Amino acid sequence: MLYAVLIYACVVATVRTAPTSMATPSIFLGQNSITTETPFTRSNSNKTVPNDVRYEDGAAYFTMGEHTLKIPMTLHQENRECIVKRLQSRGGYAPGSVMLLQGGEDDHRPGSSDIDHVFWQESYFHWAFGVLEPGWYGAIDVSNGRSTLFMPRLPESYAWWMGRIRTPEEYRRQYQVDEVRYVDEMDQVLKEKTSGELLTLHGINSDSKRVTFEAGFKGISNFTVNNKVLHDEIAECRVHKTEAEIQILRYATSVSCAAHRNVMRSIRPGMKEYQLESLFQHHTYYHGGCRHQGYTNICGSGPSAAVLHYGHAGAPNDRTIIDGDMVMLDMGAEYYHYTADVSVSYPANGKFSDDQKYIYNAVYAANQAVMTAMRPGVSWVSMQSLANRVMLKHLTEAGLVKGDIDEMMAANIGSIFLPHGLGHLIGIDVHDVGGYLEGHPSRPTQAGYSSLRTARVLEENMVLTVEPGCYFIDHILDKAFENSDQAKFLVRNEIDRFRGFGGVRIEDVVLVTANGMENLSQDLPRTVEDIEAHMAAGLEQEDVCIPQQHVQPNRKKLVEITLTKR
Repeated sequence: MLYAVLIYACVVATVRTAPTSMATPSIFLGQNSITTETPFTRSNSNKTVPNDVRYEDGAAYFTMGEHTLKIPMTLHQENRECIVKRLQSRGGYAPGSVMLLQGGEDDHRPGSSDIDHVFWQESYFHWAFGVLEPGWYGAIDVSNGRSTLFMPRLPESYAWWMGRIRTPEEYRRQYQVDEVRYVDEMDQVLKEKTSGELLTLHGINSDSKRVTFEAGFKGISNFTVNNKVLHDEIAECRVHKTEAEIQILRYATSVSCAAHRNVMRSIRPGMKEYQLESLFQHHTYYHGGCRHQGYTNICGSGPSAAVLHYGHAGAPNDRTIIDGDMVMLDMGAEYYHYTADVSVSYPANGKFSDDQKYIYNAVYAANQAVMTAMRPGVSWVSMQSLANRVMLKHLTEAGLVKGDIDEMMAANIGSIFLPHGLGHLIGIDVHDVGGYLEGHPSRPTQAGYSSLRTARVLEENMVLTVEPGCYFIDHILDKAFENSDQAKFLVRNEIDRFRGFGGVRIEDVVLVTANGMENLSQDLPRTVEDIEAHMAAGLEQEDVCIPQQHVQPNRKKLVEITLTKR
């Protein structure tokens, strides 16, 4: 109980000393005078309107405040134009057809009838319309691109529980569509607008294996439904990001990198992994307006870092960080449904041991080699091979493996240490769609490579993660030592020393450009020297708060409750 009170008191004391202006926000939990200013357009409006949508020169945009990125709602007009053009060029549907998408429904906590989760819009629907509320439908005329939204007719009680009920005209202006009608009018309106087919979304996500959310409503049986042509075309549109989408990904990644830098300077042996998660979430929301994370945060320390998707309900980032641990933090904030995905690895005490340097530098070299080679026309599968080859070279020099690199590649030794895919498409979904569409390379079958979330050839305006890693996972190591074709390349005594080490992952968000790539997460310290220097500066802080008795003796002593001086 005392522990909880101390943490609460620290957070309250720190927040109470925060400056009133948000024009150049500083980091309060664990970092002094570091701003999150980014070169993006900011909102200058102080007017409070529902759902964080504002207007400038008659055009609507989304923002979470004057210090956050503002996003023109024309983003969705551009997205709708993409799918209309693709369908018009492809065909496969009757003249006079209309696309129909259905948004997400309200979600409730299991076992409770009235506790709502914060609503999360269905991804394809958000991409096409940007609607923030549940219970909506959207139609797009394939012949001319005209768009119609259908809103639920809300009960009177909504006005006092959730806020003023807005009119269809207000929503039409907000979402920049041609028309807004009510859902209970949809049957009749679609009959007036459709002389061909209703094109609905039906397909299987190649990562989750889940079937997409296909539109349905009372009266749909009165229409001819075609669910064969829309899925792959709209997914292909989502693969290639528009400039507006790239700006959002830049912003979400920039905010995430600033939060990672803050956590890096704030970490102390003796902290809980979830305290690092808390610092990250606080920073991204307080300073970046990022209410959500793109996925469950992974905060692995020591052996926990060898669990690739650590942090789930059964392993809730609850280990105590020990002096000498390597930590691996995979965390990315989401803004306007577009997410970052950034991983960092470093020693909890701020100083790399020789063993930690060997592994870290092997992964860093693979990360850099892949980004140097990325450009349109390059196979993503070949990038996985490049990462494996570079890491095996470094692991050979460190004495963990032995033999000819080509022979090790043939025996797939790389997958022992890198059992997951090199990276994935990213956007509205952290593992974004389009990885294995018809007409593109199929999923490889070889271990490690089979985990690739896409095998495509790179194209301009794709955004992917580059996330090589090196892990010491007992189950995989034991199987490799039992395999005579692989065991001959493994130096058991050296590898066994690393059991319990955990792992290293270095993950960047990368945009494929016309002639190469742009690293959207380049604002992170990545070399051993830069990380140590950044963490050393964090040792001078006095505003990191953890219980005194949990601080390891070789780190700077901290008081239980401290006020940030301003």
